[in-house]
This record gives sequence, C-alpha cells and structure tokens, in this order.
Amino acid sequence: MNNILSTVRALIADDKFRVSAHALQELLNDDLLIEPLVRGIEAAVTVEEYPHYHKGPCVLVLQMDERQMPIHLLWGIPAGSTEPAVLITAYIPDADRWSDDFTRRKPQ
Repeated sequence: MNNILSTVRALIADDKFRVSAHALQELLNDDLLIEPLVRGIEAAVTVEEYPHYHKGPCVLVLQMDERQMPIHLLWGIPAGSTEPAVLITAYIPDADRWSDDFTRRKPQ
C-alpha cells in the first residue's frame, strides 16, 4: 500500500516537490510550517491511497507536527508525469470524523 508514499518520499529527497497555493493557505490557517512536515515525511504513515484519481495518484498521510499534533497531508503526482510530488492540502484532522489514531474515517 505504500507505493505512492515511497515515490513521494523519493521525490522529496531529490528536492522534486512543490506546495500548492491551496496547501499553503491551509497551512497558514492552521498555523503550520511546511519545512518540518517535509522533513518529517519519513515518519509519515499511509492513511488512504487514491492510485486512480483522475488528476494523478494521491496519498493521504498522517504525520506529527513539531508540537506532536496529528496532521493529515495529501500528496499527489500529476497525471501523466513522474514528478514533482505536490502537496495538495494539509489539515489538522477533526477528532469527530477520525478514529482515535486518525488513520480511519468514522462511519457517518
């Protein structure tokens, strides 16, 4: 299940990534810094993979920020390309919508 995450990690290690305007806005809204999240990609765990998403394969990952707060990041690779990894969005997961470990959606 970690194929997309492995690719994202390799692209980040090669400095082949970018952050979308939407992700930047979300990071600002939640008072999060991008640098620690990018540096912490090795500790990320896959929450959900979307290998057949029409805009390109994506992976939702869980990481901890520098305050050890859970953060969800959605990374993607543009359709028809092998690079760059793109941070599509990032947010603090809502405890009402996610399991206690923030890795599974709660039934609605």
